[in-house]
Amino acid sequence: MKYRFNPFFPLWIVLIPFALAACSDSNTLELQTKTQKEAERKTAEAVFAATTSATRKAAAFAATTSAARKAAPPIKYNAGESPEYAAQCGWPVKCPPPLPGSILPFKRIVAYYGNPFSRKMGALGEFPKDEMLLRLNGEVAKWQAADPATPVQPALHLIAVVAQEAPGKDGKYRMYMPDKIVDQVYGWAKESGAVLFIDIQTGHDDIRSVLPHFEWILKNPDVHLGIDPEFNLIKSGKKPGKKIGTYDAADINYASGYLKDLVKKYNLPPKVFTVHRFTRNGVTNSKSIVLRPEVQIVMHMDGWGAPWLKRDSYKEYVVAEPVQYTGFKLFYHNDTKKKDPLMTPQDVLKLNPKPMYIQYQ
Repeated sequence: MKYRFNPFFPLWIVLIPFALAACSDSNTLELQTKTQKEAERKTAEAVFAATTSATRKAAAFAATTSAARKAAPPIKYNAGESPEYAAQCGWPVKCPPPLPGSILPFKRIVAYYGNPFSRKMGALGEFPKDEMLLRLNGEVAKWQAADPATPVQPALHLIAVVAQEAPGKDGKYRMYMPDKIVDQVYGWAKESGAVLFIDIQTGHDDIRSVLPHFEWILKNPDVHLGIDPEFNLIKSGKKPGKKIGTYDAADINYASGYLKDLVKKYNLPPKVFTVHRFTRNGVTNSKSIVLRPEVQIVMHMDGWGAPWLKRDSYKEYVVAEPVQYTGFKLFYHNDTKKKDPLMTPQDVLKLNPKPMYIQYQ
């Protein structure tokens, strides 16, 4: 009797009948044949059942997975929030590792901005000193609650050089705050555990001429720097307030180089250096900005308006041109004058990358 090999049939069952054929009579052989066929049938049924079960399970899994994909639509991000877009632009940025004493990225800075001579330039001058510091502490608490993992560093951001509509005696369209006022605000900062930022609006002056005036205060370990391209109008020759100014990477590199030299000269922890920005031409050649271990550069989104407009500005002018760290300004009055809500810490923390410097005006 010839046997056809069955792929579902175990080999040992095939071999046994051949071994027994030589010493078995016809009845025995017939019995063996029936036994063999029955075994083949049961084996085939078992294999088929197992295969069918596996197929059903695979099909069920595929259907479930497909259904899950259909049931979970892709996340919709507002402008400035997409991690994919941030990654495409080059975030996180490769930069020098933080030196000892660095504020960023270990803490988030929350600052009140303004000038004590003006109620309209920002929260720092809008309220009496004690009330102002109390309000600042309230904002710090909100940010700490919104992101408990990141300690909050309070700050006062003083406009120490104020752009002017009139040229003044030297024709520079800017005014220095008296040293005693700068020192007074520095005292307020120390009183409240805050750091101080010296903010400069150059008008028609050159940042290279202005910075040396502030070495006396910048040499302190808890005093940092901000510059405002909006009010740097040397190139256009226009009056402040009539046109939006600009800084080139060369100007920013000079300022960060100046800070680096101060850090080395006075053995200081790294300086934080904020650059305001809310237009495409506010900063030119950003890819040429030099990163230095001694200076932590924050590109600070300074535009006001509805939340959607602020997020758009952040995406277009900060996320799209990575430098190092990011900042975000909130205007108590200008952001809300058309009945739009002031963005909350939770709103701002949805941005990607998350801003590490927050400023209230």
